[in-house]
Amino acid sequence: MSTLDLPATGDPRPFAGYAALTAQAIRERTWAAKRALGDRVVILGHHYQRESIIEFADFRGVKLSQLAAGQERAETIVFCGVHFMAESADILRRPHQTVVLPDLKAGCSMADMAVIEDVEEAWDRLTAAHGDGIVPVTYMNSTAALKAFCGARGGVVCTSSNAAAVLAWAWARGTRVFFFPDQHLGRNTAYAMGVPLAHMAEWDFRAEDLNAANAACLRDETRIILWRGFCSVHTKFTAQQIREARAADPKVRVLVHPECPFEVVQAADLAGSTEFIIDQVRRAEAGSSWAIGTEIHLVHRLSLEHPDQHIRSLQKNVCPCATMNRIDPAHLLWTLENLAEGHTVNPIRVPEPVKRDARTALDRMLALKGTGEIARGAMAKD
Repeated sequence: MSTLDLPATGDPRPFAGYAALTAQAIRERTWAAKRALGDRVVILGHHYQRESIIEFADFRGVKLSQLAAGQERAETIVFCGVHFMAESADILRRPHQTVVLPDLKAGCSMADMAVIEDVEEAWDRLTAAHGDGIVPVTYMNSTAALKAFCGARGGVVCTSSNAAAVLAWAWARGTRVFFFPDQHLGRNTAYAMGVPLAHMAEWDFRAEDLNAANAACLRDETRIILWRGFCSVHTKFTAQQIREARAADPKVRVLVHPECPFEVVQAADLAGSTEFIIDQVRRAEAGSSWAIGTEIHLVHRLSLEHPDQHIRSLQKNVCPCATMNRIDPAHLLWTLENLAEGHTVNPIRVPEPVKRDARTALDRMLALKGTGEIARGAMAKD
């Protein structure tokens, strides 16, 4: 009988004390708890997690919410990622499943840049100027409230790999797209699809006079309105770093994520989603040299998995994603040992009305065929 069949006794174990454990003790106890829980618990690890977390992941990647929902025997989904990811898993989970996040402080600075009240105010001003021909599109890296906002207004969710397919879907239904929260993914994808920069505009949600500051968003020729949000990791990469990498190694191939600024994507040899980056390295010949512009844990993992290639970060002394990094081995152990004793800590529960509309937006995305990824692989330099 699984320990999860046992009734909870006493109070949940407090986290205090776990951080003082040695790395070896944490590792041994985590494996013991994972074995005791068996297939009643599934552990998801995002690509940006450290190796000491990925070691315990049943699945790793970026499409984890869908994978978790497919694990029928799993009663608890332990999401080693950030808050918006756990919310998406809760939206897509099966009725008998519960999603937990080992540390509730694992948020996302990009998602925090677009709060529902600001987006609603922008929407009201944009629809007053343009009418009802605007389709809202939110990046997966956003709160459940924003996904629900899109679901209730005929909009959709996108990922970095299917953003092109989603934008094509949206433009088939409206004259303009309101894209949030990451300006760079929206700009880079739309430009690769043939939309000139002159037909794009940024919505500055911090401006005192919103209409005056965002006048370009109200022009008739604007096809995509980009929220002024960004990823704190990917905006640290620069075109100067690319020039330096090529000067140091003329054979290097520069591979970056589309959350990077426009000038970085244009200067790179290749640009695409996390899965695109992994696939390019996986298919490369031995001896290939790469400078990669994305989160350092993924770059480090690729270098370990492909020792026959020369792989490094585009940025020297790059910092990891600070919020993703809050999921550490001590928090994972604390979560699993509480589950083994019948206690569910840090459950993520999206309110039902929000979940309903957010599920609509996610289902629209999932119904699109193909990834629709437009990466600079098609325009790669020789």
